[in-house]
Amino acid sequence: MFSKGQIIFAVLFIIVFAVAIWYAYKGDGQLHARNYKGVKWVALTFIIFIGTLFVIKNLLK
Repeated sequence: MFSKGQIIFAVLFIIVFAVAIWYAYKGDGQLHARNYKGVKWVALTFIIFIGTLFVIKNLLK
């Protein structure tokens, strides 16, 4: 399906891209920790809300 060269390119691209993203955001850790303190609670509330909707849907089925 894919040639050996295409597979090698894809693997190298993924590795280089991941390293570039890590390097770009490495210095922003403290900034994100300060600006996005409550994001965990918002995400948890959203997951609980979606789970509740799923349970209600299955109970009323």
